[in-house]
Amino acid sequence: MSVGPVGPVGTGGSVGAAGDGVREQRAPEQQSLGTAAARNLATTTKSVPQMQEITSRWLLRTLPWVQVQGGTYRVNRRLTYAVGDGRVTFVQTGNRVAVVPAELGELPALRGYGDEDALTELANRCVQREYAAGQVIAAAGAPTNRVFLLAHGRVERVGSGPYGDEAVLGALADGAYFGEGALVAADATWDHSVRAATACTVLELSRADVLGLADRVASLAAQLAAFVAVPQQRTNEHGEAAIDLSAGHVGEAVVPHAFVDYEASPREYELSVAQTVLKVHSRVADLYGRPMDQTEQQLRLTVEALRERQEDELINNREFGLLANCDYGQRIQPHAGAPTPDDLDELLSRRRGSRLFLAHPRAIAAFGRECNSRGLVPQTVEVDGHHVPSWRGVPIFPCNKIPITDSGTTSVLCMRTGESEQGVVGLHQIGIPDEIEPALSVRFMGIDAQAIVSYLVTTYYSAAILVPDALGVLENVEVGRWN
Repeated sequence: MSVGPVGPVGTGGSVGAAGDGVREQRAPEQQSLGTAAARNLATTTKSVPQMQEITSRWLLRTLPWVQVQGGTYRVNRRLTYAVGDGRVTFVQTGNRVAVVPAELGELPALRGYGDEDALTELANRCVQREYAAGQVIAAAGAPTNRVFLLAHGRVERVGSGPYGDEAVLGALADGAYFGEGALVAADATWDHSVRAATACTVLELSRADVLGLADRVASLAAQLAAFVAVPQQRTNEHGEAAIDLSAGHVGEAVVPHAFVDYEASPREYELSVAQTVLKVHSRVADLYGRPMDQTEQQLRLTVEALRERQEDELINNREFGLLANCDYGQRIQPHAGAPTPDDLDELLSRRRGSRLFLAHPRAIAAFGRECNSRGLVPQTVEVDGHHVPSWRGVPIFPCNKIPITDSGTTSVLCMRTGESEQGVVGLHQIGIPDEIEPALSVRFMGIDAQAIVSYLVTTYYSAAILVPDALGVLENVEVGRWN
């Protein structure tokens, strides 16, 4: 078969077959540059690298920061006779709970007692009991013949109101103890009742067991006798050594002498550190630095991660974190589980000049549900151009670093801030070498044999609670309860 001459080529052009009359369709010729090829020469509009971990970090923004030039910050206070954190720690094996023997030293009569064998025997003599919600653990007027260690649950101290009606005097939760006077006073009685608000696990240590062991262990007997014999120091309501004053006198009354005593060993806060080594290959930095500087973007995201970790440490660090270092007397329990306006009022009433609440976003939502159920509409306040919810004019800032337990409980913090207000302050040191932000530096560490450039990224920080009532915590807040 012979092929005939090729006809003109164009839109709709065809090739004719000489022998059979069949005409084949030819694809139209491309007359302009295609989009696929054009994209190779075009610069796309793109964003800088995004990061989900970034939060508002209100704690870092609202804390007043104190320059710590020497790397250590000392908090000088008046002499106080209150020691210990008031909490007892337990260990759990299955459904059995035991108190850590050394933690019995939190009881006033055993404070400072160091005989480990005797403390271990006392811990072994504790009897575990379970109480249902609403059950009375101790009745007003009954003899106080045992000390109760609350391993789990919440109890209420119930007394009589001014007109004979029932009044809830307060609540205690995990780690608390009550009835400690039983260890040293034979004729002590309960001046109020203690009732389980939830299902409770309690360890009970009887006075008879303590005295029985004291008959055999001379050091324990001496410890109890010394506690009874030593006169209680005169203190104010905060546990500070009292200052003798005279007021309202007339004539030539003798004016008392006084001086203000200080703590002999005040607490010191050393600046903590968060660090990482950022590595960038030189080829990436050299060849792919436009339109965005790769090293700059890597550094920006690394700094964001360091700041997030810094805020987490300020909340949760065991040494200086706010949750772990709040004074036991400033920890309260919610009246009904969920955070209510009454609970936040209680937090505010414990301190003067409260500047802010700090809560997990789910706790703020739970508080909003409680307000909705009461027909209340919390007001908002403007902070740095942002409208944030508030209660009694005090802003409630979200902080997702506050943990939520597996059982769905969390904490709400309320604090006064600033050195001049004897509040909570952040600690840092600015002016460090190669600083790019306050107290944050980036140091060039060199290029290794694999052509990788390394940078040491460092930030220094801590936090201090100047006086105990500067910070309060509403504990065991339920965030999963719906009305």
